[in-house]
Amino acid sequence: MSRIIDFPNRHQAYHAHVYYEADTEAQADAIYQAAAASSLPIDLGRFHRKCVGPHPRWSFQIAFDKAAFDEVMAWLEAHRGDLTVFLHGVTGDDYIDHTAHVGWMGPSVELNLAIFKPKQ
Repeated sequence: MSRIIDFPNRHQAYHAHVYYEADTEAQADAIYQAAAASSLPIDLGRFHRKCVGPHPRWSFQIAFDKAAFDEVMAWLEAHRGDLTVFLHGVTGDDYIDHTAHVGWMGPSVELNLAIFKPKQ
């Protein structure tokens, strides 16, 4: 299913990670270039051709805030094609942000959560 389900705008900041692999790199690059050229109020991260952090696929990050949430979500839905986008709130607790404050556009994948330690 291509629509995001139950990902409300509850946080001050967000990250969207667009996942791709070698065979979808050109599609991801086109999305990355479109995001860079857009007027979206975003911070665009590096285009990683390797797995980084908890992400089990190559990816790039789009950072945005609460005010840009609706605009960025609509843009991602319109531009992602069949690529998976992992979304999470940014609260300062990486473990919770990557487990409880998450949403997916496209099929979800298992993250490498072993790199995070839950805060007590």
